[in-house]
Amino acid sequence: MSWLEPRLQLKVTQKQILTPGLVQMVSLLQLNKLELRTMIEQELMQNPVLEEVADDGLPREPEPGDREAAEDGFERAEAEVPREEAPDPFEEFDMKAVFEEYMDATERQGEREEIERPAFENFLSPPSTLTDHLEWQLGLALATDEVKAAARSIIGNLNEDGYLTATLEEIASSGAHERAHVEGALRLVQEFDPLGVAARDLRECLLVQLHTLAPENTLAQQIVSDHLKQVQNKQYRELSRALNRPLPAVLAAIEVVKRLDPRPGLRYNRTQPRLIEPDIFMVKVGNDYQVLLNEDELPQLRLSPLYRRMLDRRSAAPDVRNYVRERFASAIQLLKNIEQRKHTILRVCEIIAQRQRQFLDRGPDCLRPLMIKEVAEEVGVHPSTVSRAVANKYAHTPQGVMELRAFFSEAVGGASGHDTSLLTLKRRVRKMIEEEDPAHPFTDDRIAQLLAAEGIRVTRRTVAKYREDMKIPSTHQRRVKL
Repeated sequence: MSWLEPRLQLKVTQKQILTPGLVQMVSLLQLNKLELRTMIEQELMQNPVLEEVADDGLPREPEPGDREAAEDGFERAEAEVPREEAPDPFEEFDMKAVFEEYMDATERQGEREEIERPAFENFLSPPSTLTDHLEWQLGLALATDEVKAAARSIIGNLNEDGYLTATLEEIASSGAHERAHVEGALRLVQEFDPLGVAARDLRECLLVQLHTLAPENTLAQQIVSDHLKQVQNKQYRELSRALNRPLPAVLAAIEVVKRLDPRPGLRYNRTQPRLIEPDIFMVKVGNDYQVLLNEDELPQLRLSPLYRRMLDRRSAAPDVRNYVRERFASAIQLLKNIEQRKHTILRVCEIIAQRQRQFLDRGPDCLRPLMIKEVAEEVGVHPSTVSRAVANKYAHTPQGVMELRAFFSEAVGGASGHDTSLLTLKRRVRKMIEEEDPAHPFTDDRIAQLLAAEGIRVTRRTVAKYREDMKIPSTHQRRVKL
């Protein structure tokens, strides 16, 4: 069993290690403009060697209140590194005199009181959520403490659509409520606004709304209670025979049902709009498209000449000089990575503009198939680099503001080769379905035949897959029987 003895063995291997500079470059590449601006502002606060350049090419004028921060500039270098007690090498400098070179002349004449006013957004109240709205109504409701406690448990188990996701037994056991209190709380919450909230399924949601909005319409209540599936399949004639009611009366009742809200909770749980600012401008100049990087409001950086002169002085302590040298190396690396990010994004977008020229000129129907790998080969980088360069970024084009990833699409077979984009094919399928006869909708096989007549060769199963991706109902569900 000598092979179990511990041994020393030398082995030569090769492996890739990402340097901190390379990690930073990769991180910068996938940031959009708003994220990059936040990152630069953080670096300005953390690295004293970096300073912002104003539009006139001069360092940014210090704002009121920045005097103390400026005076601590040199002292920060000493405070952040361990060092033994030694005479202060900067005692010979009048620090206030040095930094007053960057202060406005009127600022030096007398300190002016600046009142920091709160932002306008602070006066706006945040939008009320569904939980807040229901809790407010619960506080005004006349009910026992036990029922209100059970009602809070019910409100806590509602999804964003307003439906109850837990059974009454689960709510009673998890909250230590009596079953009678939970049932009373459910009836109480279902009376709140919006109508239909706390329902356990679509049928109950619609019935709660009908009982309040149209209590006299018994036909609509009967349709929702017993024949909701036929309404979804648009089997109106069969529904008329099953109810033994005239077809016009059935259609009128269905119109009442259609005006109800199947997702009452979304009224208060709407996602806040996302702020989008284009990172790229694709502008047509003459017959060609020019790609411009949107750098408005991005801080322009430079290296501080004060700290540069500090490195040249022999009076500074070695540990302080080493600290400043490290800060300089970090700042230079950041400036290089920002410039590399700019170059990569511009080069990628220039190729996109060349390949998608017809789309930029004519619109979405002329979008060509384009793969990330093709652009990466032309730029001379790895596909992951192109993927990061277009991630979460938007371009302002003659066809509107669109995400850079939208320019990339798979190819589908056509009569003249791979000339049809997958997105274009989906748009064509959707348009065919929108223009079809509701009484005789197209089957997936018929849509495939119509596409083949236009030179696009796809199978019936492919059409069905694309239709399901676009959440379009099947032929049977789209058919309207009158």
